[in-house]
Amino acid sequence: MAVNGVRERYRVDLIGLQAACEANYARLMRLLPDMREQPSARQIAVTQGEQMLGVLTLEVMLDCPYTSTLRVRQEHSLPWLPVPELQVQVYHDARMAEVIGAEHARRFRSIYPYPNDAMHQPDEKAQLNVFLGEWLSHCLACGHEYADVR
Repeated sequence: MAVNGVRERYRVDLIGLQAACEANYARLMRLLPDMREQPSARQIAVTQGEQMLGVLTLEVMLDCPYTSTLRVRQEHSLPWLPVPELQVQVYHDARMAEVIGAEHARRFRSIYPYPNDAMHQPDEKAQLNVFLGEWLSHCLACGHEYADVR
């Protein structure tokens, strides 16, 4: 808040958002390198010691010449943990991946007035892309191929 008590208007950090989307593309290509040749799904288990924390599922929903649409979701998570699910648009020509949907919300605006009816944060889009990056980084660091043992 400024000295005179008037709140400054939020401005989109376009360079930061582009950097997050480029980094997310690189992470997704490490986790799902064949997404363009063999559109399918991959499951990555995340554990801590012997405890299963969840399974990250990356699923190609739509594959087009220059883009892919993925569903990224957590399965088999702890009972008290909300189960996140994101829709991610992957732009292969630009080498960027952007969150386009979360839970039941789709196509986020760059800036939201605050407060608003849906209670989106002014920088909701940027926060979701940072969250995706942290989630994928954690899976790259602590994940392993999921094998269902019966």
